[in-house]
Amino acid sequence: MALSPEVIEILSPEEVRRTVNRLASEIVERSGNLENLVLLGIYTRGVPLAQTLAQQIRNLEGVDVPTGAVDITFYRDDLDQISLRTPARTEIPVDLTDRIVVLVDDVIYRGRTIRAALNAVTEYGRPRLIRLAVLVDRGHRALPIHPDFVGRQLRTAQEEQVKVYLQDPDGRDSVVLIARPRP
Repeated sequence: MALSPEVIEILSPEEVRRTVNRLASEIVERSGNLENLVLLGIYTRGVPLAQTLAQQIRNLEGVDVPTGAVDITFYRDDLDQISLRTPARTEIPVDLTDRIVVLVDDVIYRGRTIRAALNAVTEYGRPRLIRLAVLVDRGHRALPIHPDFVGRQLRTAQEEQVKVYLQDPDGRDSVVLIARPRP
């Protein structure tokens, strides 16, 4: 008989909202002139997260930050190890040359997704600075990549999984840890 995984809520809807608000405030504080700021979400959940951060920055500062989306499918170094998927459309709203780009993703784990995103971004210009904002940092890096803005540090076991749910596209906000039971 297979044991079902244990699901533990890490962030409630209210905690997700507060965490996103804090991340937006930190991005504003560290970016200086917001006219040079661009937010680029990494598919899938980094995109709505970037849009939510842009909305919060608009609420805080009255500035519309250009927000786009990056698909990293063809920049991955592990295509042979992941399931085949249809690439999404990369949407870069402005020339990235001499801009401050904040890459946005839901969870950072090994760092391979971010490495691929860095390669993708440099095909669209040469930003002055690239920073990284993540909702959850779960550790276990395989590459020397570290986020600049972190919503929640969460040390996990490698066999565990972190799942982020966002209002768009999931209909709810929460972060859960899925712990696989040991036989």
